[in-house]
Amino acid sequence: MMDALETTAGDIDALMADIGRRARAAARTLATAPTAAKDTVLTAAADALMAEIDTIKDANARDMAAGEAKGLSKALLDRLRLTDDRIAAMAQGLREVAALPDPIGAELAAWDRPNGLRIARVRVPLGVIGVIYESRPNVTADAAALCLKAGNAVILRGGSESFHSSSAILGCIQDGLDTAGLPSDACQMIPTTDRAAVGALLRASEYVDVIVPRGGKSLIERVTAESRVPLFKHLEGICHTYVHAGADLDKARTLAVNAKMRRTGICGATETILVDRAIAADAVPALVRDLNDAGCVVRGCDGVRTLAPSAEPATDADWDTEYLDAIVSMKVVEGLDDAIAHIAAHGSDHTDAIVTEDAAAAERFLNAVDSAIVMVNASTQFADGGEFGMGAEIGIATGKLHARGPVGVEQLTSFKYQVRGTGQTRP
Repeated sequence: MMDALETTAGDIDALMADIGRRARAAARTLATAPTAAKDTVLTAAADALMAEIDTIKDANARDMAAGEAKGLSKALLDRLRLTDDRIAAMAQGLREVAALPDPIGAELAAWDRPNGLRIARVRVPLGVIGVIYESRPNVTADAAALCLKAGNAVILRGGSESFHSSSAILGCIQDGLDTAGLPSDACQMIPTTDRAAVGALLRASEYVDVIVPRGGKSLIERVTAESRVPLFKHLEGICHTYVHAGADLDKARTLAVNAKMRRTGICGATETILVDRAIAADAVPALVRDLNDAGCVVRGCDGVRTLAPSAEPATDADWDTEYLDAIVSMKVVEGLDDAIAHIAAHGSDHTDAIVTEDAAAAERFLNAVDSAIVMVNASTQFADGGEFGMGAEIGIATGKLHARGPVGVEQLTSFKYQVRGTGQTRP
């Protein structure tokens, strides 16, 4: 485990150039590494995580103490905390990524031309990926696993809050690279907490092919404004659960509480619950009571507060707020089209769900809601690459170019065309 370097502006530029050159060289080696070697990296790193669990917890304790002293919120401290179970989950995630098919070299399409040329479109790595994240140290393992499996080198820039935890996890990943005989430069972490290092990474277009930011709104806004490197990103997770007129109310109550309260600080947590007016008289009081009993504050529209006076009044700003806390907004809507219109106006294109037994309503919702993930009768907390069978995720992308939804191994690849001829010339 390393301590953060003290740096000046000149030091950071030189440091970033050195890290970038070494990452680019490592990426060339990793691009043609055999599947078995990449899988060995991940399984050996998983073994190292479990062997070093006490070291990792000691490092995390340093970060937790510093975070508490800084006055981090309960939600941020929860993201930062590493327990035995969370470390074991990281190790399991590495093993699950190792078990995934290797995307590199897969032939996506192939065809023959009348002149005899054989053309194939084949998956290739992106190259060097920069990952900027805040307090959640498990991203160190998830990001490294996915990038390495897809044949990419990765440069990690974790938040200052998780520096010691992330560096301890990085050591386990680099142990895995050493075991497999691959360059440790394939996975590096910027060894300073100076915020100027983020800017240096965003300017490093000579060395970095794509940036993936994971964090709060201020981080994403900064990265979007400053980056000279293409991005996979989402700005906010303003996720909705819509209780349709055809919902099973017992199912809706269970899903709403889970979608909001399982973990309030993740981007897939529901932030607004929409309730169809046709069932509001029964559904709203039950939903508000269940959420209150679970420790959640409900901020409701006038229609909600008429049916459940314990709800606090919602303001216009509530419909556009990602709380990341035990707070949810609730609104009575006039039907399916009104719910879809509300999501279009206030959602963030992340994850939205409908609860209904009406198959036609479910299909319309799936097709009309233009979000990266759209669900029927499921908790929005399933918005996670691991839950999608992708082993882990490097983030959720809400843009529409290249990657959308959970960014897993396949999304961290590009493709090239391989053309095989027998001496053809073009007339």
